[in-house]
Amino acid sequence: MKISWQTIGQMPEENLKEMQNEKVRFLMRTLVPMHPFYRKLYEQKGIDYRKIETVDDLQKLPFSSKYDILPTDEEPRRPRDFILQPNEELIKKVYPKSELIKMLAKKIMGKNIKEELEYEYKPVHTHFTTGRSTNQIPFLYTRHDLDLLKETGGRLFQVVGAIKDDIALNAFPYAPHLAFWLAFYAITGSGVLGLQSGGGKILGTEKIMAAVEKMKATILIAIPGYGYHLLRIAAGKKKDFSALKIFVSGGERLSPGLRAKLKELLASLGAKDTRILATYALTEAKTAWAQCHENSGYHLYPDLEFIELVDKDGNRVKAGEKGEIVYTNLGWRGSMVIRYRTGDICDGIEYAPCQYCGRTVPRLNYNIERQSDYKEFHLTKIKGELVNLNVFYSIINEFSEIAEWQVEIGKVNNDPFELDEIRINIAAEEGSDERKIDHELGQRLFSGLSVAPKIRFYKLDELTKMLGLDSELKEKRIIDARPK
Repeated sequence: MKISWQTIGQMPEENLKEMQNEKVRFLMRTLVPMHPFYRKLYEQKGIDYRKIETVDDLQKLPFSSKYDILPTDEEPRRPRDFILQPNEELIKKVYPKSELIKMLAKKIMGKNIKEELEYEYKPVHTHFTTGRSTNQIPFLYTRHDLDLLKETGGRLFQVVGAIKDDIALNAFPYAPHLAFWLAFYAITGSGVLGLQSGGGKILGTEKIMAAVEKMKATILIAIPGYGYHLLRIAAGKKKDFSALKIFVSGGERLSPGLRAKLKELLASLGAKDTRILATYALTEAKTAWAQCHENSGYHLYPDLEFIELVDKDGNRVKAGEKGEIVYTNLGWRGSMVIRYRTGDICDGIEYAPCQYCGRTVPRLNYNIERQSDYKEFHLTKIKGELVNLNVFYSIINEFSEIAEWQVEIGKVNNDPFELDEIRINIAAEEGSDERKIDHELGQRLFSGLSVAPKIRFYKLDELTKMLGLDSELKEKRIIDARPK
């Protein structure tokens, strides 16, 4: 029986956990036998996965990661092994008797059972990971999954406070990636009037800007860097965005400094009380989770997933403690993962009811960093140094005099045998003192990162092109140009 999001959002913690335990049992007894990778993995390790009955029992299972899915020259079809692959014999063997009886009854009544099974298990749609740290990996959706994508899109809109009278503009770039399609289904599934712009590369920034103004859009959905670019140009043209009440950001981390800059721009456009809410998404999870308030965490969907945090040794941490996000699918079909290490580090999971909206679902703490954002640099001849690239976002975005920026990581004199070098490309706001920015930014970056980057200044339109804000699917904010 399907449980509504409103009901789930009010369920006590113990009821949510029991619901998840029931789904774990179905996952292990029914879905794992259809999953080539996990069935083989557990059998090779001598694990009787049918005895895994609770979310706590999941700790007995080994982890998986993107390196298990990533195709290689020797195994180019690896992603296929992560797709559920049922057949008639397997379904008869692993499906619960109650479900088999229902199928038999439907068959007697003349219903097409094959069509129902194809709805649940036959892939019809593909998304790819964005390939930040590895090659792109395909994740396949069935029609069941697309309906869930619409459902979770609707949930996300409810969490951010959207209503049916809203008018939404999706400024995510059109691509076979989760961001655009989740926004698409969130708008259409919520019954909200919307425009799917395809981003700057498809419709173009000028037309998107005009649409926000003419449609009197109340919700803008965008990558934070592109949203800032759009609002900055709109402010320069003195556009009227006064109807805008919610800015939903996704695809990249939203730093406090950039949030403050967005607020300032929105106020100059007449949108004085716009709420800027961030989302956190995983292609492997097939969905995204949102804040209900600028200080809240990301509201999870406990009927569709179980998320745990683990320490560096792989041990589950206690509630509220920092750890790596590990994801287990509980509701999706097509491509699916179990105990999947994301490489994302979160400051904790909150289980008490949300102080802002009252929902009882767990929430990931807002502070999440990707392990791939930590890079090793050889800035001296003595040793390598790990640098957290997120620090660039938080420090540079604090400078109101900086209109746009880009980080380039390369080699001194472009010599592959030389030391590493960090260059910061800056476009200053009109009338700003570039020497003052150079001095103060250099000091702040050295204090925060213990590195002394080279700072270069460009004209705004030149740096905008270098970033690809109007031409690329994803902005080129941080570029690692070192030889691989």
